[in-house]
Amino acid sequence: MEARLNLHASPVAAKFAKHIVAAGRVLADSTLPLATQELVKLRASQINGCGFCTDMHTKDAAHAGESSVRLNLVAAWREATVFTDAERAALELTEQGTRIADAAGGVTDEAWENAAKHYDEEQLAALVCTIALINAFNRGNVIVQQPAGDYQPGQFA
Repeated sequence: MEARLNLHASPVAAKFAKHIVAAGRVLADSTLPLATQELVKLRASQINGCGFCTDMHTKDAAHAGESSVRLNLVAAWREATVFTDAERAALELTEQGTRIADAAGGVTDEAWENAAKHYDEEQLAALVCTIALINAFNRGNVIVQQPAGDYQPGQFA
């Protein structure tokens, strides 16, 4: 399978990617735990059906020491006992922020207030931006049908 468009060969897409990758570096340097960031990226990618990003963030999280049990249970996090209350709040915010079109009211006050119990304002800002950024990556990769499976941790470093 080949992508519909080679985003790396397009001057416009390459310039755009440079900026959103830089935004990702800002988030990686934030105080939002990296494990939480990877769980959020993985869950949004699963919801959006982005094979490339699901592959990438599963491998990156495993490479950073995340357990296979937790990675395998991200899709069923509500029933899983392996996530902290803070991670559960982040995953709920991720789901609601990713599925905005499915709910007329967008993100509920309850989901926001629950996340705010566990994260300070800078971490909340990083969480919101992480959700927005991964959704942008997901959409680009899904639109061009970017193939999944060959990603190697750190290949874009």
